[in-house]
Amino acid sequence: MLFGRAKRNAVKIADKGAVEWKYATCGYCSTGCSLEIGLNADGKPVSTRGMAGADVNQGKACIKGIYEHELFESKGRGTHPLMRSSIHDDYQKVSWDKALGDMAGKIKAIQNKYGRDSFAIVSTGQLLTEEFYTLGKLTRGVIGTNNYDGNTTLCMASAVSGYKRSFGSDGPPGTYEDFDHTECLMAVGSNLPEQHPIIYWRLKEALEKRKFPVIVVDPRVTMFAQMADIHLAITPGTDLVLFNAMAHVILKEGLQDQDYIDKNTEMANDFHHILEDYDPESAAKICGIDADTIRNVARIYGKANSAMSIWTMGINQSTHGSDGVAAINNLNLLTGNIGKEGGSSLSITGQCNAMGTREWSSCSGLPGYRTLENPKHRKEIADFWGMDEAFFPQTRGLTETDIFPAIEGGQIKGLWLVATNPMTSMANTARIRKTFEQLEFLVVQDCYRDVETTQYAHMYLPAGMWAEKDGCFTNTERRVNYTQKITNPPGEAKPDGDIFRELAQYFENGKKLHFPETSAEVFEEMKQLSKGQLCDISGMDYEKIMAAKGLQWPMPEGKEEGSPRLYEEDASFQHEGGKAKILALPYNENNERPTNKFPFWLNTGRVVEHFHSRTKTGKIGNQNKFSPTPYMEINPDAARDEGVEHGSYVRLVSKRGDTVVMVQLTDRVPYDMVFIPFHFHDCVNRLTLGLLDPHSRQPAFKQSAVRIEAVDQKEAAELNADRREF
Repeated sequence: MLFGRAKRNAVKIADKGAVEWKYATCGYCSTGCSLEIGLNADGKPVSTRGMAGADVNQGKACIKGIYEHELFESKGRGTHPLMRSSIHDDYQKVSWDKALGDMAGKIKAIQNKYGRDSFAIVSTGQLLTEEFYTLGKLTRGVIGTNNYDGNTTLCMASAVSGYKRSFGSDGPPGTYEDFDHTECLMAVGSNLPEQHPIIYWRLKEALEKRKFPVIVVDPRVTMFAQMADIHLAITPGTDLVLFNAMAHVILKEGLQDQDYIDKNTEMANDFHHILEDYDPESAAKICGIDADTIRNVARIYGKANSAMSIWTMGINQSTHGSDGVAAINNLNLLTGNIGKEGGSSLSITGQCNAMGTREWSSCSGLPGYRTLENPKHRKEIADFWGMDEAFFPQTRGLTETDIFPAIEGGQIKGLWLVATNPMTSMANTARIRKTFEQLEFLVVQDCYRDVETTQYAHMYLPAGMWAEKDGCFTNTERRVNYTQKITNPPGEAKPDGDIFRELAQYFENGKKLHFPETSAEVFEEMKQLSKGQLCDISGMDYEKIMAAKGLQWPMPEGKEEGSPRLYEEDASFQHEGGKAKILALPYNENNERPTNKFPFWLNTGRVVEHFHSRTKTGKIGNQNKFSPTPYMEINPDAARDEGVEHGSYVRLVSKRGDTVVMVQLTDRVPYDMVFIPFHFHDCVNRLTLGLLDPHSRQPAFKQSAVRIEAVDQKEAAELNADRREF
C-alpha cells in the first residue's frame, strides 16, 4: 500500500511545444533565479522553467516565475509614444523623434526658467544594470538635475542607510549559502514563504540537513512564523527596542566576541550608557515581548558559534528603519558574525535589480558606490566620462519622498518617471494625486500604457520589459546574472537603454559624452569604473556569468569566481580607519498608534501570487485568479465585537482616506490589528502614513491606524468586481 507523497499524482505542466530554450534571470523579486524561456517553432515564448544547476534556485521557480513568459503578450502594453498639451486632452501618437525632441525642449525650458534642479527624475529597481548606468550618465552628466532618485527608496533605503552607517558602504555582506553554516537564524519583518519562496526553499533545505533554531520577529503569525522555533509577536515599529535589549543581555552576560570587537570595530562612547535603559523588563513594556523571552533569544543568538539575521520591509518601512538595521548590525558586530560562514546581516531586497540601481544608477551619488561629497570621486567620474567635474553637484539632492513635497512647494516643475507608478506605490494617494496636478510637465516611461500615473502625464514613452533586451541584474547576495533578449518589444516600444541614449543626443552635453550602443559595451565601462571599488566586477564578462549562472561581486580582474562574503578577515570596512561602527541608538516613540477613534494597527505585506502593485501579475490569469480582490485579515474576536462577518465588505478609514475591502477572519493577526496585501491599486495606500525615517527618508508604510465602518454590500461587491480585472 502507498502512503503520503508516493500516492499523489505528480504535477505536470502541459507541453507548450517549446523547441528552443533561452537563458534569462527572473524579473520579479530579488532572489535572482536563473530561468530558461521556451520558444516554439514560430519563435514565440510559450514556457518558463527553472534553470538546472543554477546555484540560486537549482531548477526551481515560484508561481510568478513559472508563468513569466506570459508577460510578453499581456494586455495594456504601450506600443507608441504619446503626447498631449494638457492632462485634460486626449493622447496623440507621435514619432520617437517628435517625442524625444519635445521632451528635451521641455526639460531645457523648465531648467532655464526655474533652475537646473526644477526638473526631477525618479526611476525603479527593475531596469537592467546597464540601463541604470546609462540613465545615471544621462542625469548626472547631461541633464544635470540633482533631484534624481529611484523607487527603491520606498523599500530598501533604510537597509542602505544602516549598512553605510555601520560598515561605511552599502552592500549586503552575506550570502544564501550562510543558511548551510549558521547555528541560529533571526528573521525580522520577513515572510520568506510568500515574499521570496525560493530563498525559503534554500532555508528549508538547510534545515533538513542540519537543525538550528529559527527565530521570527513579526507582529503577524505569518507562514514563516508558523514554522519557526520561536515567534516574537512584537508591537509594530519597536524592533529597535528588542535589539537594544538583546545587546544589553549579550554584554551583561559576557556573550560578546571581545576579540572581534577590539580588532574590527569602533564603539560609540555612549553605547553602554544608552543600553542601560534597555534592560529586558523595561524593553518588554515597549516592544510587547516578555523579559524572559528577550533573555532567552539573546542567549541563543549570543552563544551560537555563527548566527545570522535577515530582514525585509518589516524593518525598513518604519520611522526607525535605519536605526533598526544598524541595531541588527550592532548585534552581529558584538558577536563577531560579520564576514564568516553562517554569520551575516543580510537584507532581503525587494525588486529584481534594486541592487543594480544601488550600485550603478548614480541616484544617491556616482557609479560604483562613489559619493558626490567626495572630490576624488567626482574627478574620477568626470575624467572617465570626459566632462568638467564642476558640472556635478557636491551633495546628494532630494530623495523620491522629498521630491513630491518639493512639487507641492513649487520648487520642482517637471518630472520624469521611469518604470515606477507613484499613484499606487506612494503613501497617502489622495495627496499624491493633487501633487501631480501641479506639474507643468510629466513624462511616464513604462512597459504598460495603462499605469495609473499616465492619467496625469503629458507624455508617455513605451518601453521594453525584462527579456525584451539583454543585460544584467544583481540579486540580494550581490550575484550578477544575465538575461538574454528573448523577443522584441511590441510595436514601436524601445528598450529603456535605447531611450536614454537617444534622448542624450538632444542635449549639448549628450553629444560630447560617449553613450555605448550595446549593453556589452556599457558593461565594459562599468567594469573599468568598478576597479578598486567594493563592488568590483572587473573580472566578469557575459560569457563567464552565463557559464556560472551568476557571479558574486567583488570579483576583481584575474579572479575566476566571486566572493560570497564581504568583510572577511583580510578585508577592512569602508569607514576611514577600516573599522565598523557600533552605534548608540536610542528609541524615540514617533509612530502613529491606534486610538479610540482609530483602534486598529494597519499592517501591510505581500502574498505569493502577486508582485508589488500588480502592474504585471494583475494581468496574468494564474496569478490573479488566486488573489483577485483586496481583502483584510482581522481577528475573529475583533470581528465579532465590530459586527463584521467573514466574506462581507467593510470600509477602512484612516486620517488620510478610506478604502473598501473584503473581510477574512483569521487568528494570524492580533485583536488590535488588520492586515492588507499592498498589491492592490487604489486600495491600501489611500490609508497609509507618509512619515519618514530621518536617515533614509523611507516611509513608515507599516505603522498606521484605522477604523472599520459599515458599507453597502452591493456597491462594495460591484467595486471589487471592477478591481479584479486590472
